[in-house]
Amino acid sequence: MLIHIICIVLYLTSAVWVGSRLFHHQGPNPKLTAIPAFLALTAHLYLLSLDIILGDGANMSMINVASLIAWLVTLTLTLASFSFSAAILMPVVFSFSAIVVIISLVVPDVQSIQLEMQPALIIHITLALFAYGCLSIAVLYALQLAYINNRLKLKKTAILHSSLPPLMTVETIFFKLLLAGTVLLALSLVSGFVFLDNMLAKEQAHKTVLSIIAWLVFFVTTVGHQKWGWRGRPVLSATFIGAFLLTLAYFGSRFVREIIIG
Repeated sequence: MLIHIICIVLYLTSAVWVGSRLFHHQGPNPKLTAIPAFLALTAHLYLLSLDIILGDGANMSMINVASLIAWLVTLTLTLASFSFSAAILMPVVFSFSAIVVIISLVVPDVQSIQLEMQPALIIHITLALFAYGCLSIAVLYALQLAYINNRLKLKKTAILHSSLPPLMTVETIFFKLLLAGTVLLALSLVSGFVFLDNMLAKEQAHKTVLSIIAWLVFFVTTVGHQKWGWRGRPVLSATFIGAFLLTLAYFGSRFVREIIIG
C-alpha cells in the first residue's frame, strides 16, 4: 500500500506541476517534470511486476492490462516531452495513471487471467499492447488538435502566449501515430490468426470482429489522408470511433466478466 500511495502522489504532483505551467509563456520545465514522473513510473513498474509476473506465466487480468497500457503511454509521452511539446497531454496521462493505480489498489483482482508465456503468444500480446498504446496516444493528440483548433477559431489570445505547440506540428505527429498504430494493429491481427487457433472461437469472436472493424476505420482514415488529404473534424471523429471500438474489443467483455460477474 505504501508503494501505491507514493506512486499516486508522484503522478498527481507531476500533473499539478505541468497543469500550473500550461499557459505560461515558457511552459513547464521538462527536466523538473521528469523527476517526479520517472520516480512514479519506476514505482508503477515495480507494482506491475508484482501483479503480472507469476512463477509459470503472467496474470493478464483487465486491471493489469489497463495498468500496463497506462504505464506504456505515460512513459512514451514523458520521453517524448524532451523532443517536442506535449504539455497539454501530460496532466491527462499522469492523472489517468494515478487513477489506474488507485483502482488496482481498491478493486480486488477478482479474476486472475493466467497465461503461459509461449513465444507466439508473447508476440501477439506485445503487438496488441503497442498497437493500443500507440493509438491511445494518437487519440490524445487528436484531442489536443481539436482543442488548439477550437482556440484558434475563437481567437483566444491566451494561446499565443502559452507553451502549446503549433497546430501543424500536432497534426503531423497525430497522423504519424495513426499510421504506426494502424500498422501495429494489423500485425497484431495477423499474428493472432497465424499463431492462435481461437481467434474466431465463441469467447473471442466479438473481440476479433470489433478489432477488425476498428482497424478498417483507422485504415480508411489513414488512406484518405494520404490519398485525398482528409483532415479536420471528420478525421478526428473517425479516430474517436475507431478507438471506442478497439477499447470495446479489448475491455468490454472482460469488464463484464471480471468486474460485474466476477
